[in-house]
Amino acid sequence: MTAAPQISRATGDGRRETNAATVLRTVLDHGPVARRTIADLCGLSPAAVSRQCTDLVRLGLVRELPELVESSGVGRPQIPIDLHTGTAGEPDGTAGPVAGGIHIGVPASTFGLMDLRGRLLARRHLPHDGIAPGDLSHRITYGMRGFLDDTVQGRPLLGVGTALGGWVDPALGTVVRHDALGWHQRPLAAELARGLGGVDVRLDNHARAIAQSEILFGRPAARRSLVHLFVGNVVDAALGIAGVVHQGPGSGAGDVAHLPVPDSTTPCACGRTGCLEATASNTAIALTAVRRGIVPEPDAFLVVDAAAAGDRRADRLLRERARAVGRAAALLLDVLNPDLVVVTEHSSLLNPDYLEEIRGAAVDLSHVCGDPERIVSPHAGTAALPVAAGTILLNPLFRSPLAAAERELRG
Repeated sequence: MTAAPQISRATGDGRRETNAATVLRTVLDHGPVARRTIADLCGLSPAAVSRQCTDLVRLGLVRELPELVESSGVGRPQIPIDLHTGTAGEPDGTAGPVAGGIHIGVPASTFGLMDLRGRLLARRHLPHDGIAPGDLSHRITYGMRGFLDDTVQGRPLLGVGTALGGWVDPALGTVVRHDALGWHQRPLAAELARGLGGVDVRLDNHARAIAQSEILFGRPAARRSLVHLFVGNVVDAALGIAGVVHQGPGSGAGDVAHLPVPDSTTPCACGRTGCLEATASNTAIALTAVRRGIVPEPDAFLVVDAAAAGDRRADRLLRERARAVGRAAALLLDVLNPDLVVVTEHSSLLNPDYLEEIRGAAVDLSHVCGDPERIVSPHAGTAALPVAAGTILLNPLFRSPLAAAERELRG
C-alpha cells in the first residue's frame, strides 16, 4: 500500500473537513469538472475549493486532467479534476485507490474490488459447500486474501467492507445475531482484519449497505429518502433519510422478517402466519419448489434458472413471491412514504417482469403511492452486494475525506 502525505488538520468547527467532503461529493457527481465550476455548484468560494482540491490531489483521491483542457485563447485555462480511478499506467505514474468488499451470504460469499466511483473492477465467488460453520470465517479470510493479491496490483488499498444479513453492530464490528450462519456476538471485523494483515475492515448489515450504496452512487432521489427491502435467505430492510441510513439503538433497525404480508397464510416458526420471511425468503421459495416438484433440491437459484428456461411452474412461483414482496412494500410505503423503495430480490434483478409484479402489487395495495416508478431495483444490478460491501468502506471516506484518507492510506 502507498503511504499518504501528512496534511495539517484544522481544529474547531471542522469546516475544512466539511468543505473537503463537499468538494469530493461534487466531483463524484459532476467530474471531470473545473475548480471554478465546483465553486459554482457547491457554493464554496473559489479559494476554498482550490485549497480543498490541493489537499485531495495530494492524498490521491482526485487528480488533474490537463489533457481535457479546451484552449479558448482567453484567460487562464481551467484544468478539470476528477476522482482518481486510474491505474499505475496513467501519465502521472500514480494509481487511484481501491476498496475491497465481501458479501457473506448463506450459500456463498462474494468478493469484490471497486474504485472511488463504486465501479466493480473484479469479482470472485466462494461457495460455502463443504465448509464447516466453525471454519467459515477462516476460509473467507483466506479466500479474500488471495483475491486481493490477484487484483489490487499495487494500487492503494483503502480497506475492506463486509456486508451480511442479520443483526450487525457496525460500531463494534460485531455480528450480534445471524441464525442461519450460527453466529452470535461474533467480533467478525477484528477476525477479518487480523487475517488480512491489519487492513482496515468495516462491517454492516447488507440491507443498510445497499441503502448507503444507493445514496452514494445511485439515483438522486435516494438522497432525500428511501426504504431498501432485501429478500434473500434473510429478509431485512433499511431506511435512509437525508443521506443518512438509520441504525437505531444497538444498530437493531431493519428487522422486518416478521412483517405481516397481507393475504399470506404461510406458517412461521414464531407461531404466527403470514410473516414476510416465512412467505418470501429464498429458503421458503426453495422448499415450496421442491414440494411442487419444480426442482430436485431446495435451491432458490435453481428455481430462477428453471423459470428462465421456460418452466411455467417456476415462473408462477416467482410471480407469487414477487406479489408477496410487493404487498409488504406497500406497508412500508404507507408507513414511511419514502421517495424510493429499492428492492433487492434475485429474480427481479434478472428479469424486469418480476419487478413489474412487485410494483403492481405494491401500488394496488398502497394508500399513498400511485407511481410504480418509485419502486426500483438497485442501481448496481446483479453487482449490488459486492458494491454495497465496498461502500461500507467508501462511505466514511466521502463523509470525512481528509481524516479517512490520512488514516487508511497510511501504512
